[in-house]
Amino acid sequence: MSRYPAKVSLREVGPRDGLQNEAPVPTADKIALLDALGQTGVRRIEAVSFVHPRAIPQMADAEEVWAGAKRNADVAYSALVPNARGAERALAAGFTELEVVVSASDTHNRKNINRSTEESLDGIAELIGTVHGAGGTVEVIVSTSFGCPYEGEVATSRVVSVVDRAAAAGADRIAFGDTTGMGTPTRVTALVDAVRSRHAELPLLLHFHNTRGTALANVLAALQLGVTEFDASVGGLGGCPYAPGASGNLASEELVHMLEDMGIDTGVDLDALVDAARLAERIVGRELPSAVLRAGPRTRRAVLG
Repeated sequence: MSRYPAKVSLREVGPRDGLQNEAPVPTADKIALLDALGQTGVRRIEAVSFVHPRAIPQMADAEEVWAGAKRNADVAYSALVPNARGAERALAAGFTELEVVVSASDTHNRKNINRSTEESLDGIAELIGTVHGAGGTVEVIVSTSFGCPYEGEVATSRVVSVVDRAAAAGADRIAFGDTTGMGTPTRVTALVDAVRSRHAELPLLLHFHNTRGTALANVLAALQLGVTEFDASVGGLGGCPYAPGASGNLASEELVHMLEDMGIDTGVDLDALVDAARLAERIVGRELPSAVLRAGPRTRRAVLG
């Protein structure tokens, strides 16, 4: 067990990444889910995104959701922004932790943001300067880090070049998005090793989808490399509206269940997280893919009758 970290930080992304892939959810329900997750012991939550309503109508009420949330002082809340205008809205709403996305695949970036990867990186450099000037931090999320639904393979060198640009612009953290679940443990190892050889000081976070059933295996590979920050989504909510077949983020309760059983501290109350997953399921009105939500933790015992 010494080869694994003693503690892992989970960022819950269901309120943003999860709900943006569903039919629009009432504001009150979004607030209820955000508040429930804030009481699970999770210490980081991606709360909303400040995108144009025409692009992602599911996030049109970002300001209202954030204003209505019962914020837990022990939780660091973040917001996703697509550009400088989104960053201005997020800062005005009181966020200090911002995320911005760029795809390593040019085709996916154009589908997602209607710009080339290089054009997005130019804008990100300007955005980082603005946010840093306001006292905030910026995480750059590199989507399609392990493959693209339009272009297929994405070379590790291509992803590293995007990280080089983001690091030079002053990114505070880099996240790698497995946008359509194309990652496997060997690919995770290759990418993390390549980036760390050039940017050893840069904090890394990994965001896996379970589209092809490899999310937990990918987490295990990352743990063996000492990675301690991961995204996950309550109930397995989520996907990507601009990536065909991108259903199914790694479920938060599946990640916590595995880590805690391995003796790795997450600080999360699994029972409270499962309750939040049940709430998420009721809110979206469909069965969610989380296996732990269905079967319960391994400590559950059948009732003899």
